[in-house]
Amino acid sequence: MTEELSKPTEMNGISKSLGIEMTQFGNGTAKFNVVVDEKHLNKGGVAFGGLHASLLDSSMGAALVSTLKISEWCATANLTINYLEASLPGVELVATGKIVRRGKNVAHLFGEIKDKTGLIHANATGVWTIWSSKPKKFN
Repeated sequence: MTEELSKPTEMNGISKSLGIEMTQFGNGTAKFNVVVDEKHLNKGGVAFGGLHASLLDSSMGAALVSTLKISEWCATANLTINYLEASLPGVELVATGKIVRRGKNVAHLFGEIKDKTGLIHANATGVWTIWSSKPKKFN
């Protein structure tokens, strides 16, 4: 009998406060959505980069989690983001994460944020560390 795979968890405090919602989870992919609001804007009047970073880290991490056994644990080791387009108020952003390659202890992922017209606002590559169980320092 194989161990059951992880299920999506409730959104954490940061994602909740940003208004980020999970819309897809499973089979090595995940999607998260958010509508750019006044609270997301920097002094230039566009979404601050941290919103994009949160969307990408969440979607890519969830894509990996969807393939983990319940006993396994993972964490972001590296996240490299390319900011390609300014995200204006009222725009709905859709972040998609997917596994590029997964090994026993390391996974490589790709993420992309698009709006409803298909315009790419940001993309990212990342590396996640995988443990066979939750490290004691996180208990």
